Amino acid sequence: MKTRRLKIPVSDTEKVSGCLHLPDKKKGTGIIIAHGAGNDMETPLLVFMAKGLAEAGFPVLRFNFLYKEKGRKAPDSPKVLTKTWLAVFRFFKSHPDVAPKRIVAAGKSMGGRIASQMVGDEELPADRLMFLGYPLHPPGKKEKLRDAHLYGIDVPMLFFAGTRDTLCDVPSLKKVLKKIKKSACELEIIEGGDHSFNVLKSSPLNKEQAYQHILQQAVSWLKKKV
Repeated sequence: MKTRRLKIPVSDTEKVSGCLHLPDKKKGTGIIIAHGAGNDMETPLLVFMAKGLAEAGFPVLRFNFLYKEKGRKAPDSPKVLTKTWLAVFRFFKSHPDVAPKRIVAAGKSMGGRIASQMVGDEELPADRLMFLGYPLHPPGKKEKLRDAHLYGIDVPMLFFAGTRDTLCDVPSLKKVLKKIKKSACELEIIEGGDHSFNVLKSSPLNKEQAYQHILQQAVSWLKKKV
């Protein structure tokens, strides 16, 4: 596997950092992973997933949003987040060392939510969506669901959710997924996991095992012909 650090143009004057993971023998599906609001592309879960997916044969690109590139804490506006996602998508799709037949848009929390909104609005032509902790509602506010756009998505989706996630009540997520008719949805639950899949000492899996389980389930899902 080869790993390349690169800069991805977002506009004539702005670029974001990216890290491209290229397997020795690549499959036809490539994966882009976006980070969440409070972290960046170097967050351990994203690095672990990128390396593991590449070792399984999938080209992977993880990247920073502009606000992280500039050292800011507050996320960019939805317009800028969307612009960045689309620029990275186009870069990945046209990269000569990747040339994927299909692209999966994956993301941690905010990164996945923005991708799903773009797919729902037909702005991002991703073939599948994968969520490493979907922010279904604000912390502790289960009545304020961010679900409206999900019902219009017609590509397969895979959700990973921890039972201690304060931004994604698992019973509420199950109800949402049952109402989605247009696409095939799958849910993998991490017992004792929080929004970043940190687990309790009493959980059946430790953190390393939880990460490995997420990777294995993701690879299995990616290999399915949906």
